[in-house]
Amino acid sequence: MVKHVILWQLKDELSGMEMDRVKAGIKEGLESLQGKIPGLVDIKVNITGLSSSNADLMLDSTFEDEAALKGYAVHPEHVAVANGKVRPYTKTRLCLDYEI
Repeated sequence: MVKHVILWQLKDELSGMEMDRVKAGIKEGLESLQGKIPGLVDIKVNITGLSSSNADLMLDSTFEDEAALKGYAVHPEHVAVANGKVRPYTKTRLCLDYEI
């Protein structure tokens, strides 16, 4: 099994209400991929970090293996969510992939 964890910071120009809308859209979009991508075991997006956080949201996903993670990266449904709901609104992205 492989974990795929992403932390994002949203763009500074987003207002508080826009940030809430964007975070909810990212969560809905990414979590809707459950059951649609081969080898994706679990996917959750946390949008309610504590005030001590320096990231705005986190993706925590689990894949059967590294090949499934690579397939997810290029899967058309994931690419559509990434291009439509994530990339336009994020300024930084950190990723950690590891075996469990």
